Formats: sequence, structure tokens, C-alpha cells
Amino acid sequence: MAERILKKKLEDSGRHDIDVSSASIIDMEGMPGDPVAVKILEEEGYDGDNHQSRVATENMLLDVDRIIVMESWHVEEIIARCGQDPVREKVFLLKPYMEGCDHADDVTGYDIADPYRLSQYHYRLCFAEIYLSIEGLLGCL
Repeated sequence: MAERILKKKLEDSGRHDIDVSSASIIDMEGMPGDPVAVKILEEEGYDGDNHQSRVATENMLLDVDRIIVMESWHVEEIIARCGQDPVREKVFLLKPYMEGCDHADDVTGYDIADPYRLSQYHYRLCFAEIYLSIEGLLGCL
């Protein structure tokens, strides 16, 4: 959801200088987007079609300027894969941006929980947290 929301927000604001893509920590073997997430994205006016998962490779992670993740274990996993020095300064949790740019380095208590196989409530909560966090992130770019 975050990729689709951020892409549209950047496009709507005329920002074409930022490339956005998503990749998973866990290899989902090219699975399409979760049907519940796709439905919520579309209800909220975002394109939910044609998503295909891909796993985040070390080369991919080293090649980008900024890595935005949902959960603190993602930060730990990325550092474990790539090493502290190459990525620590460019990996951030998304949710602290909800509180502004000054909180970008916060890593405790700011997870956006994966709603996979949970209720629609959890998917909608996830969407709301992502949306509000991206609103904050946009003010920091």
C-alpha cells in the first residue's frame, strides 16, 4: 500500500524527481497484491492493480538513497543483510514521519503492523497509518 500511496502523492504534487519502488524482506515468490489491500487502495482512489512481490536483494538495498520500512525488525534484517556501514544511515521507519521530520531517526514503538490474514479493521488501520505517515514524509522531502 505504501508504494502506491507515495507514488500517487508525489505525482499529484508534481514531484517527478523521486523514484519509488517496493520490495519484501520475505520472498513471497512473485505473489500479487493482497486482495484486501488492493480493495482498500481502490476504494481510496489508488491503483491497486498489477502488483507483483519481489524480494529485496543486497544490491537493491545498497543502490538506493533511502529505505523506508514498516517495522523495526525490517531495519534489523536489512542491516544484517548489508552490514551496518552501508545502510544504517539510509534506513528509516515510516511511522515516525507522522510526527514530523525531527522524529525520522526514531526506531522504537513506531511499527506499522502487517495486517496480512487479519481483519478488515487491521487493513484499514494499516492504510490510515501509512497514509498519515506519508503525509509527514512528504513534508521532509
